[in-house]
Amino acid sequence: MNAPVGEIDAAGLKAMLHDGGEVALLDAREERVFAARHLLLAACVPLGRLEVTIGDCVPRRGARVVWCDDGEGLAAAAAARTVALGYGDVAVLAGGIAAWEAAGQPIYSGIHVPSKAFAEVVEHEAGTPWISAEQLNEWIEGGADIAVFDSRSYEEYHNNSIPTAVSCPGAELVHRFDDIVPSPDTTVVVNCGGRTRSIIGAQSLINAGVPNKVVSMKDGTMAWHLAGLPVQHGAERRPAEPSAAGLATARARAAAVAERSGIARIDQATLAAWRGEAAVRSLYVLDVRTPEEYAAGHLPGARSAPGGQLVQETDTYMATWGGRAVLIDDNGVRAAMTASWLQQMGWEVAILEDGLDGPLETGPWTATALGADAVSVDAIEVGDLIAGGGLVVDVEFSKRYGQGHIPGAWFAIRARFAESVAGLPAAARYVVTSADGVLARYAAKDLAAVTETPVVALTGGTAAWAAAGQPLESGLTHLADETDDVQLTARELKENREEAMRAYLAWEIDLVNQMAADDDHRFQVITP
Repeated sequence: MNAPVGEIDAAGLKAMLHDGGEVALLDAREERVFAARHLLLAACVPLGRLEVTIGDCVPRRGARVVWCDDGEGLAAAAAARTVALGYGDVAVLAGGIAAWEAAGQPIYSGIHVPSKAFAEVVEHEAGTPWISAEQLNEWIEGGADIAVFDSRSYEEYHNNSIPTAVSCPGAELVHRFDDIVPSPDTTVVVNCGGRTRSIIGAQSLINAGVPNKVVSMKDGTMAWHLAGLPVQHGAERRPAEPSAAGLATARARAAAVAERSGIARIDQATLAAWRGEAAVRSLYVLDVRTPEEYAAGHLPGARSAPGGQLVQETDTYMATWGGRAVLIDDNGVRAAMTASWLQQMGWEVAILEDGLDGPLETGPWTATALGADAVSVDAIEVGDLIAGGGLVVDVEFSKRYGQGHIPGAWFAIRARFAESVAGLPAAARYVVTSADGVLARYAAKDLAAVTETPVVALTGGTAAWAAAGQPLESGLTHLADETDDVQLTARELKENREEAMRAYLAWEIDLVNQMAADDDHRFQVITP
């Protein structure tokens, strides 16, 4: 028998967030709706993606789970579904976000707020030095002895970057530093798209004790754009692998950071013991190397979480506050630097020594899909769809849909099928797809419940279609629903881009003031 869904009021939730126990505070709305107003420690887990999200971000079925929304009724549906998946301590925030606000508690906008607010607190507490876009441009034009590193993901860097910048995602900065900056006289500039990863990247190097002058570039590529300076598209500058000598220096620096931060180191036996305790204590095992290294060989059961991105959007990876994390890499550098930041954010974290010893698995990370065996739906193969299998309904993120979808496919949000089905053209059959076909199976079952049209799921999803050599169509060409499932960055907007950039930067800068008045965050910054 499934456990009943409980209800908790704002005072009860406030007490729960401070009682020292584990709690996963989840918001069931779509990301753009969530971004408008939400609770500080809430993780966005949309109802329509619940089964392929919650198993990784809330791995322990016995953890306390509290769902919230803003009166849409999604929290109750998500709570019932969570209980059906085997979670035993599930509640809904009574009155939702409005009740939390009415109780005098703060409401936040934006996404990944704990991570971004943390970076602002770091800059404030550590006094991280910075320069403006105009100053950096003067240095570049004047031929100054500088090195500019973009600490975002390579994909973001490749899309838009500052001229001369080299892609070096956050966790890679200390790891590769001696080889990419051989002279102590070189001034090092770390940038990102806005502020967060610039600050954390620059302060990582400062904390590691590199001999160079290090600064963050204030407001990143947004400031560069707003200053009227040319943004480069398609840059491909990436550093080589660290040399033996460079790696030895990096290991020494990272070890000093870990010791100063009090980061625990555990062995494989301890990890095995912690895994044995996973029913009573949440455990996240995260590989902080690059996705390519992870795919080449990783510890079974570890999730790919590149260090820079893990610090940038911690709520995506770990939604159970009070859980513990074990970080893995090949030499301890990236794990130590990432662990130091997570610990300062309020997480219990340890580094796995010799984390790649023993049998390894290969291949990219794939999300855990809960309850998949219980989903019974009819399926169609790519060949049958090519032959005219029906109207395709795509439930992948709208951003990914816009980048490439099966020609003629209609975008729809699974959680709103009851309303959006009326916007779909009449068809002999609906074929539901998603990126890899996993989410499509859950969605096909839901769509079949609200239409008399036969519904099937595409085996292997859109990836299988592309693998068969079939073309993809780009753009938001056929929309049966609003594209509020993704919060676009200011740069991705088609209108009022500069206004959005200024508003975003002002919002991020003000987070430090909001943290000063909020006792729910768990930040404890260690200054060098």
